[in-house]
Amino acid sequence: MLVIRLFRTGKKNQPFFKIVVTDKRKPTRAGRFVEQVGFWNPLTKEKNLKSERVKYWLTKGAKPSSTVHNMLVSEKIMEAKKIPVHKQPKKKEGAEAGSALAAGAVQLEKSPGEW
Repeated sequence: MLVIRLFRTGKKNQPFFKIVVTDKRKPTRAGRFVEQVGFWNPLTKEKNLKSERVKYWLTKGAKPSSTVHNMLVSEKIMEAKKIPVHKQPKKKEGAEAGSALAAGAVQLEKSPGEW
């Protein structure tokens, strides 16, 4: 299965991303990808996408990663809703226990001899 995803290049603390089409099972290290369809520099906010090539690969069945999907939507290459990329925070179990105590549950305490 082909995917359109980011391939990180650049120095430490100076990221630069190529947008490439590659096989999902293989890493993109050492330039092993099918085709480069654009780039993105997050420091200068510079973006360049070959929209015709991206549309071609999408018709061939390539699936964009969630970040690339959002870039394609913002560049109006695809018409869809953006995907929430960040994970939702998990609810802590301690908050549920605290609410049970506030509701009137009895908390059993250990005596010093039982530690």
